[in-house]
Amino acid sequence: MEPPVRGLGRCASCFWLAVAFDVLGLLVLLVGVFVNVFFYDLLIYAGAIVIFLSLIWWVFWYSGNIDVPPAELQDDVGLLKKPRGFTALRGAVARLSGRVSSGFRTSLRRTGGARSSARSPGGARSPADPLVDPQPGHVTVAMATLGPPGKGPPDGAETSPT
Repeated sequence: MEPPVRGLGRCASCFWLAVAFDVLGLLVLLVGVFVNVFFYDLLIYAGAIVIFLSLIWWVFWYSGNIDVPPAELQDDVGLLKKPRGFTALRGAVARLSGRVSSGFRTSLRRTGGARSSARSPGGARSPADPLVDPQPGHVTVAMATLGPPGKGPPDGAETSPT
């Protein structure tokens, strides 16, 4: 068994980072409060944010120093043998899950929900048929940029004869 950790614990770097963030945040905050500068509000908010961020390092330091006895840790990492009924239940759940997911896959195949495109691998259309989609049910819509009524087309826009 390991001897207990003394002093700052195992995560001394997190401790010193937390202290540094606290000191820096407090200095910035106090400069914003007591020094007459035109950006005092920025300093006050920045100091408060840096002090808040120091909480992350305090949590890391604290959680890194939690001691868990090996007897309590064994159950959490799966070192203890599970009862026989548990593995049977897990197998039944896995079989049920497989049946449900295969049912979804076959229903998608029947209804056509997961179709593949008949286009070329790059998704490009053939030059002979640029506006026809090979999949039934799809609609091709042509769109154009229009300006305000009564004015010509926007700058740089080309007009096509109709």
